Amino acid sequence: MTHAEQILDLKPGSFPFQSHFWRAGGANVHYVDEGRGPTLFMIHGNPTWSFLYRHLILALRPHYRCVVIDLPGFGLSEPPDGFSFRPQDHVVVVSALLAGIGIDDATLVAHDWGGPIGLAAAIAQPGRLTRFVLGNTWAWPVNGDFHFEWFSKLMGGPIGRFGSNHFALFINGIMPTSMRRRKLTKEEMKAYRAPFAHGRTRRPMYVFPEQITAAGEWLGELEKGISTFKGPVRLIWPDSDIAFRDKELSHWQRIFPQASVKRLSNCGHFLWEDAPEESTEALRSWLVTEFPDSPDAP
Repeated sequence: MTHAEQILDLKPGSFPFQSHFWRAGGANVHYVDEGRGPTLFMIHGNPTWSFLYRHLILALRPHYRCVVIDLPGFGLSEPPDGFSFRPQDHVVVVSALLAGIGIDDATLVAHDWGGPIGLAAAIAQPGRLTRFVLGNTWAWPVNGDFHFEWFSKLMGGPIGRFGSNHFALFINGIMPTSMRRRKLTKEEMKAYRAPFAHGRTRRPMYVFPEQITAAGEWLGELEKGISTFKGPVRLIWPDSDIAFRDKELSHWQRIFPQASVKRLSNCGHFLWEDAPEESTEALRSWLVTEFPDSPDAP
């Protein structure tokens, strides 16, 4: 069994990757580092961890280096005492890891909160993340948009805190109901529940929704920061997400007019789980145009 399988009591072979750890920003950061070739740096969102990207790692590691982080408080990454779990502080950790393990000229692969955190780290560490592959995510203030404000108030407020602390609501409620093409298996649900086995470990799950609106000023600065980016961008967009709609896709296309877009039909919020083969192919087909000398290229 791998380290992660032993620690989280997972079925052997469900997460067949070697664990690596690095002290970054005061956190003990767990990450996967598999394969050789052009580097892909993957960041998950709420309430997942590097397990989310297992299909991509297996498919792409023959020709690409896949580095996949667990944000502090998620997966096997241990936050420092008093860690806020706000996106700004996650950025400090991600930036320190990028510098610490020497990531350069890599492709960011992210969705959900991994998007703004990864993009902010790209700004903080110039030259380390130079291409962006973004699933359903955002990087601008949404204050005033009822679609986001009610969710932030509900899941980041007293009800959400109670639901997270007592029932791991994001995992046991939102994840299964967000799937469109397939159901998560018992083993997959176990893998997502395992890092949040106790109420005291579940705070990250309700801080993130609170920050959807609380971090509005920070998100405004982030949008300004990424608006000058002219490098390659790929948008992989589920069309049946409960969170991010065509409205947000259009916003991305205004920020990054150079972006290519692949839409995933009948696919929910967790695209890497809901449509693993199609989302992987959407990434791979774009990568071979960016790296025509890769052995993966036709």
